[in-house]
Amino acid sequence: PGPLPPDCDPATLFDWFRHCRDQQLIGQDGDRYDGYAYGNISLRMSRGFVISGTQTGGKRTLHTGDLAWVLHVDGAKNQLRATGPTKPSSEAMTHGEVYQTLPQINAVIHVHAPRLWQSAERLGLPTTDPAARYGTPAMAAAVRQLLTAHPTGGVIAMGGHEDGIIAYGTDMDEAGAHLMFAVSQAVERGEDA
Repeated sequence: PGPLPPDCDPATLFDWFRHCRDQQLIGQDGDRYDGYAYGNISLRMSRGFVISGTQTGGKRTLHTGDLAWVLHVDGAKNQLRATGPTKPSSEAMTHGEVYQTLPQINAVIHVHAPRLWQSAERLGLPTTDPAARYGTPAMAAAVRQLLTAHPTGGVIAMGGHEDGIIAYGTDMDEAGAHLMFAVSQAVERGEDA
């Protein structure tokens, strides 16, 4: 337990969390994922990043007490160090890989979009190896590999994480715009994101 970083201004994180909740891209549904909440969102800080806490996807809105400050990530060792009002999301290691691999990226949104995920190949979305399971060093390595090939921001699908999609950008609005564009492309092609 501890405070959030002094430079933490989570206003855009909170706005995009609500927007993703409204689109059912972050949430909680008793009929999906054994009733667990899904999705998370983060912002780079001058040191580390802040991320929505574990199982906060079901909340209608987030508050500062729902955030964790991740100070260090080591994907190869499956370790991270965090402080803050709550525990970080299980996908914090993946967010950390984005920030470590791409210094120009300052925002990450992880959502669950079943039909967008199922349409990833048809939409040309880069996709991690399905053998890499979520929350593992293998997923962190698979994400790192895709990010190296697609460094400017965008959307990737997590092949080994059912319905998992990651959007990333230089700021939260750019990450959100990438995500909404992918959703709109799925809808235009006859898919329901």
